[in-house]
Amino acid sequence: MTMTGTAALIVIDLQNDYFADGKFPLWQAETVLSKVESVIAVAREQAIPVILVQHVADASKGVAPFFNPGTQGVELHQRIRAAAPDAVVVAKSFADSFLNTTLEQELAKRGVDTLLICGMMTQNCVTHTAISKAAEKYRVSVLGDCCTTVSEMIHRIALSALAPRVQVVDAGLALKS
Repeated sequence: MTMTGTAALIVIDLQNDYFADGKFPLWQAETVLSKVESVIAVAREQAIPVILVQHVADASKGVAPFFNPGTQGVELHQRIRAAAPDAVVVAKSFADSFLNTTLEQELAKRGVDTLLICGMMTQNCVTHTAISKAAEKYRVSVLGDCCTTVSEMIHRIALSALAPRVQVVDAGLALKS
């Protein structure tokens, strides 16, 4: 990966409910899954820590449309777990992966100053994490081709909206083999 400083790869919400048999399948979920697997492999080769973020619906608010605790849908996709078996998993219940989570502590433990963010949903959890108040102290890049959402149009609109605030790059351009 082309960068300076100490980077971490943040993989957001690659969970079963977003795939074909889940409660809320997303546009090109399988394609993004394959691309994220490749990015994880490169990160691991280069000793870049991988942090997996898992959204778990707040049960105190009642049953959610998806990501309910104890369901198969809330689980991280098995291929992501296999690609990064030793990755730290940070649980969240808000779109912002920093809000009320251990993400900042995990990054601090590793001396991280650069975030490479990818995942699901581009216009929601990816965006809210990338432009979080807590993310302002990091160099942030969103790997645009390693993200997805409900449609191509919403995905592209979200990346365009992010571009003035954080770097949006394709993983192929950010990776060196």
